Amino acid sequence: MALPDHLQPFVLPVETVTPDRRGFVDVYLPEATEPRPAIVFVHGGPVPAELRPTPRDWPVYRGYGSLAVSRGVVGVTVDHRLHHPAAYPAAAEDVAEAVRITRELPQVDADRVAVWFFSGGGLLLSDWLRSSPSWLRCLAATYPLLAPLPGWPVDPAFRPVDVVAGSVTPPIVLTRAGLERPDVAAVVEEFVAAADSARLDLIDVPNGRHGFDMLDHTEESRSAVIQAFDTVLAHLGCSGR
Repeated sequence: MALPDHLQPFVLPVETVTPDRRGFVDVYLPEATEPRPAIVFVHGGPVPAELRPTPRDWPVYRGYGSLAVSRGVVGVTVDHRLHHPAAYPAAAEDVAEAVRITRELPQVDADRVAVWFFSGGGLLLSDWLRSSPSWLRCLAATYPLLAPLPGWPVDPAFRPVDVVAGSVTPPIVLTRAGLERPDVAAVVEEFVAAADSARLDLIDVPNGRHGFDMLDHTEESRSAVIQAFDTVLAHLGCSGR
């Protein structure tokens, strides 16, 4: 029986690291003698509450967490409560709490943090676009939704495409899938047009599907993940090597 899409392996070969599980967050810690920058990875959704394994145990997010360790930074994944389109406020609370927990870790440089959103988690960008503290060095979004899909009962506060215009944001690393569904891609283009181009790093995956980092095992996909990671690390002020 074929694996479901979300259980397909991460496209990059990376040595798997066992995280330190702390409640609803998993912490991936590199060997280091001083506090390191951190990246908080925010999964998409909605994901049914009963689904097992939960997102932080999907190969793609274990891969991103392990990749962070291999590049010398702390990786954090979070199982947030986005189980229904109406649950974005609860999910936003979980992400904010995960970031707070991350910054309080003794292994983390609390002044160098990035938050990286995927797929339906992209709507959670809104709060961070409205208020961007100085320690938030970078926002990243990979094949994100930047406005709710038609028919979703989503709080109107969660529309990054409407928030980004005029916002003073940290740098944004946006990875676009070339084979994205047209309505999602159109909103991404609106977001790009509205954002400050000087603070926007665009990474294109022309032949990539939504979920290319687990579905499309190609050199193009691997290169896009590496380029996005390198760009985030640069904004965090480290090479990560």
